[in-house]
Amino acid sequence: MNLEFYKYQGTGNDFVLIDNRISFFPKDNHIIINRLCDRHFGVGADGLILLENDEDTDFKMVYFNADGNESTMCGNGGRCIVAFANKLGVIKNKTTFNATDGLHYATINNGIISLQMIDVNEVEQKNGYVFTDTGSPHHVELVNNIDSYDVFNKGRQIRNDIYGTEGSNVNFVEQINSNSFRIRTYERGVENETLACGTGATAAAIAMHNMRKTKDKNINIKVEGGQLSISFDVEEQSYKNVFLTGPAQFVFKGQIEI
Repeated sequence: MNLEFYKYQGTGNDFVLIDNRISFFPKDNHIIINRLCDRHFGVGADGLILLENDEDTDFKMVYFNADGNESTMCGNGGRCIVAFANKLGVIKNKTTFNATDGLHYATINNGIISLQMIDVNEVEQKNGYVFTDTGSPHHVELVNNIDSYDVFNKGRQIRNDIYGTEGSNVNFVEQINSNSFRIRTYERGVENETLACGTGATAAAIAMHNMRKTKDKNINIKVEGGQLSISFDVEEQSYKNVFLTGPAQFVFKGQIEI
């Protein structure tokens, strides 16, 4: 089968996007998805996203990690699929769409996507780290000298030793100033460091506020691939109206035989 695909990236987090509104894509074939995401033998991406029809919203997002397995919510992928839906003419400058963790509202303005994330009602402060779920599970840990930090080996160890088979994404954070932080993320499913992680940036911002490292509710997060911002309201230790904002860019369109 000759497959038409689109490549998008959000702050360096890159994805293969496919218009699956006629339900032709073999999404149960993990080998094909893994091969498409392979950077040596396929298109190359951190994940693959299908845009599908949805009865109640503008579209449905189905997300797969690079290993070929369907996964939980991806924030940067969510922003990229909004840009993709806009390019296809499915939406104009705002949308509500369905994903694995529920409904998401988003706006698009000159390539900047603001995506509403799920409410976060539980932030667990552990011994030396924070755990929370922002649509995907995230371990958040403050470190020094993040430039030279061994993200791959430390992240892989934490992902496996603490969280076992299911795993967790692992974020290492260093404070820049009162409302700005830098993060580097080891992503499960990719099993490597990525240039950005939207749910990770969201988790880091919420964790830093919960740990009282910042009083701000609009937080700048510098990722390896660029800049993201996270805003939220706080109601009795719950984080609501959470928005992840940043660029999402079309890279290229192509065809590949699968």
